Parts: sequence; structure tokens; C-alpha cells
Amino acid sequence: MAEPLRIAGGQGFYGDATGPLADVLDESPDVVVLEALAELTLAILAKDRARDETLGWTRDLPLYLMALVPAMLERGTTVITNAGGINPVAAANMVVKAAGAMGVTGLRIATVVGDDVRGRPDLLPDEFPSADDLLFANAYLGARPIVEALEANANLVITGRVADAALFLAPLVHHHGWAWDDWERLAAGTVVGHLLECSGQATGGNHAGQWWEVPQPWRFGFPIADVAADGTAVIGKPSAAGGRVDFDTVRQQLLYEVHDPSAYVTPDVVVDMTTVQLEDLGDDRVRVSGATGRPAPAGYKLVAAEGGGYAADLSVAFGWPDAEAKARAAADLARKRIAEAGLELDGWHVELFGVNALHGPAVPPLPDGQPSEVVLRMAWSTTDKDRCGQVARHIIPLGLSGPPPAFTPASRARPRPSQLLRLHTGVVDRRPVDAAVAVSVVQL
Repeated sequence: MAEPLRIAGGQGFYGDATGPLADVLDESPDVVVLEALAELTLAILAKDRARDETLGWTRDLPLYLMALVPAMLERGTTVITNAGGINPVAAANMVVKAAGAMGVTGLRIATVVGDDVRGRPDLLPDEFPSADDLLFANAYLGARPIVEALEANANLVITGRVADAALFLAPLVHHHGWAWDDWERLAAGTVVGHLLECSGQATGGNHAGQWWEVPQPWRFGFPIADVAADGTAVIGKPSAAGGRVDFDTVRQQLLYEVHDPSAYVTPDVVVDMTTVQLEDLGDDRVRVSGATGRPAPAGYKLVAAEGGGYAADLSVAFGWPDAEAKARAAADLARKRIAEAGLELDGWHVELFGVNALHGPAVPPLPDGQPSEVVLRMAWSTTDKDRCGQVARHIIPLGLSGPPPAFTPASRARPRPSQLLRLHTGVVDRRPVDAAVAVSVVQL
């Protein structure tokens, strides 16, 4: 029976902090997983790839690898990441090129492809747009191709859209030799992955309880799990880091983004979380056991996006007296100016917010509950890019021809249109997708 595997969550989203990796590495993990993707992330990466075909991967990946490569080469730490986004081959090429420029040798890099089905219109659900209109279309793969990469002795695995928890399940299957129909073990490993996939959220981040009591929140320790062959795991964090691991922080992450706890559907297994047992061991450790599972679904989740028009926004701050009335009047005037200019909008959205951007502590409590300031944000969308950009031109003159504003950093305009994407989700038959999944390995 293999020894427990120590696996760490080193990233929870594109743009997450890299500093916590130093504390994580002090705990000598066997595997560090960098989970970087979400539907929004895919949309961002699609825009990158449209601008430059060598992009489409998360561009903070080099920062993570700079922190991790010494451990990979000196301690044998394995790194698994879906930071390849919608262009994992380009991500791997970037790593190979950068490693060569720095004289790094000893890396064995595996790339997993096959999740991109944009070029396979026969696989798209009938309700989806035409493949020609899609900017991306990716299936959520499971753990199997990553296990194949690990069996090829890869110490860096770069994937595209692999389901979050599957990134963590794969090294557990490989290390412990779990069978693909051992639903209890696969469920246990998936629960571990789900608990680790959101970095500091399992160690007190976004805590719904007494969040102000979480120790050293400026230095959150990312989660680490020691996972035994039977799937039992102890969740912890680096001893020197802040944050907290207890019954509450773990159970909150357990139910995060879970629609039905009795049937948490993943590519590898359908997990019943209602049987999970959490035992708070103290000292920032929680034992997790008891997960049960059912056979994996016949399909993969599929997410795709098409262009959905363009949007821009503009914010203006208004101060006391009558801050709210000024803001509402300005929004009405802006809308009338846009209409008189003959600019048709598909969407118009107004928000009022603010606490202390203008006057700070200089303003005493005001009579009748009036706010001392209001920041007005106006956002709009159009199908046409040029029309979207013209709208701000008819709002900005209100700076001298409308209610008196307060020009502060809270007042800003972003008239340059940003493309909107319309997301579509569905299910695709896994068999033809699996037939196209491939793993390639490069030795440096």
C-alpha cells in the first residue's frame, strides 16, 4: 500500500497570489496543482487568442513556474495545471522556450489536448450557434489523460479545460493505483480536489462566519491534503502562514458551487457529498472521509461562447448636498442626450454607490439620512462597436452642462468598447471527445 500523497492547491484562479507558494513548498508537497480556469477566464483567453494566436493561456503561468521549478528539479515536486486554457500547446511551447533561454534542464513536460471541439461541429448540441460563430468551445475533460501523462513520468502537466477537481484526482489515482470504476475512491479524491481547488477559500478566505477573526489574513496559507490509499484525507495549511482550517472553513468550501450535494457531477464520478464526514482535529487540521460515488456520466460538460456585442461605462461622483438627486438627474440627462443623438442602445444600466471617496472623515453625519456622496455608474451595450464608442461623447459634456459633479478618482470614463461574449453550456458525448484526446511529452 502506497504512502499518503501530499497534494497542495497552489492557485485558485487566473490572477491569484503567487506569494503563498513559498509557504506551501516549505511543507514539502509531492504535488502542487495550479487551477486557473473558469468560464470568465476562457472568455478572457479567447480575446487574447483572437489578438495573437500564440496566446490563449493564462499569462501568470511563468510567475508560478519561476517559484516552482527549483522544487520540481531538486525535490521531485510534480506540478499539474490547466493554465493552458484554450491553447495548451502554445503554453507548453512558451515553457520550453523560456526554459531553454534560462538553461533549465530536467523538466519533462506533458501537454493534454482534445478538449477543444470548436472545429467539430457534429459534436455541438443542436441549440448551440453555428461553429463558425463560436470563439471557443471546450469540453470539461476528466483525470484520465493526466494520469497518462504522469505514467509517462511527466513532472509538469499542462492541460486545457480539465474539470477543476480532476486535476487533483489524477495524481491520487496514479499514486494509489485506484481503478476507474472504484467509485468510492474516485469520489473521495474528487472531494479532496474540490476542497483544494480554490486556494485560500478553504483556509478562511471568504469566510461566512466570523471572518474578522481569521489569523493573519494578509498572509493566507493555501490548503494542503495528506491523502491515504483509502481516500481518507487530512486537510491542513502551512504552519507558518495565516488563515484557518477548521470544520466551518472546510464545510463551506465543500458546498461551494455545488447544486446538488447528493449528486455532484464530475467527468470521473458522480459524488454523494451527503455521506462525507468532517472531523476537526484541531491545530488547523480536518479529517475528511466517507464520500460515496456513482458511475461517471456519459457526457462531458461543454462551454462555448459567441460574440454578444460591445459595452462601455462611465462613472461620475456627486457630493452633498442632494448627492443622490444630482446623480439620478445626471443619469436621466445622459439617457436623453443619447436618445436625441439617435444612438440606439441594447442595454442601459445605472448604479449608485459610495461611502467616502470624496470627503472621507471630514463630513459629519448629515440630516435626514442624506448620503454625503454618490458615485453614479452608467454602463451601456450595443451590437455595433463604433456606436458603443460614440455614446460616451454625448455623456461627457454633462461635466459642465449638468448637475454639479465632483471630479475625483471615482469619476472615470472607459469609452473604449469592450467585446461582450454570450456563453452557452451543454453536454457532449464523451466517446468522440475521448477519441481525440492526446498526450504529448517533451524532455528538456
